[in-house]
Amino acid sequence: MDNTFSVYKIDDRSLIPFIKREIHNLALQLGFSAHRAGEADIIVAELTSNLIKFAGGGDLLYRAHYNNEQNQIEIYCLDKGAGIENVGRIMNDGYSTSNTLGQGLGAIKRLSNDFQIYSLKGWGTVQYINICEKADHILTQQGTAADFAALRTNYPGEKVCGDGYFIKHTRKGFQIFVGDGLGHGTHADEAVQLALKAFKQCSESDPAAIVRHIHEQVKKSRGLVATIACADYGAALWNICGIGNINTRIYSGLENKTYTPYNGILGHNIPRTLNSTAVPYQKHQILIMHSDGLRTRWNLSELVSIIKQSPGMIAAALYKDNVRGTDDATILVGKIL
Repeated sequence: MDNTFSVYKIDDRSLIPFIKREIHNLALQLGFSAHRAGEADIIVAELTSNLIKFAGGGDLLYRAHYNNEQNQIEIYCLDKGAGIENVGRIMNDGYSTSNTLGQGLGAIKRLSNDFQIYSLKGWGTVQYINICEKADHILTQQGTAADFAALRTNYPGEKVCGDGYFIKHTRKGFQIFVGDGLGHGTHADEAVQLALKAFKQCSESDPAAIVRHIHEQVKKSRGLVATIACADYGAALWNICGIGNINTRIYSGLENKTYTPYNGILGHNIPRTLNSTAVPYQKHQILIMHSDGLRTRWNLSELVSIIKQSPGMIAAALYKDNVRGTDDATILVGKIL
């Protein structure tokens, strides 16, 4: 299973049967029972009809995923509608309203293994739905020091994604790779896949050394930009090194540190001298890394209480407001626990 989300722009009711059938067939392929696939149908129908009726349209992102020993279908539903003024009240089954998407949210929550929602009046709404193969399966945190989520989408019309990410756990902590192959399509995908392979195999602990190792391994490719962020538990430090325009920020509360990468292209030209930047590693920090498929002029402080949300909801909110729609796009968010 690949980790890319398929994206549908929902702006017409005629799309709803097609999307329901596609996700229904995906559920059956994953081994869902006919009954559970039918429950997925209800969820998709509620989400998409609400988008049309109450929000004037929006985006539906979905993927097959395997986690917690379960096949899962993950869905993000994004809109720029009127928003929901009182999310708690509207979650009750039977509550209806004439001007905000809210009808059926109680049913969606009841049929999902995980349901999250974030909404602001005048801004719109982000919803996350996880549908596991078993309706009674309880999703649990895996006991790690950080919680991660990522959204990765193709350039419109492409079948492969030229962006990539990976999180590797080590004895000292963990290492994160986020990369973007030049352009998009097959050759960009080939470049980022070579880089991912090199990253996974590299035994270095210093991000600058990892960047050099990747550079040597991708010289026969189109090339890419990438950033490596390494967390060292013992030293209580982030060490970061990158080449090109991967945007990296670390939030401590609403204060943030933006990492500035070196100019260059991995596989073609990088500076002779590379040094890692050290940033304190602290509990409750939020790390955000994304490719240039998203605009860089965003500020978490503009989204009320967003830092209380899960990494996936933060990623989805930033994606909703900032995706360019003219390139592959990846955003990875981590919360230090």
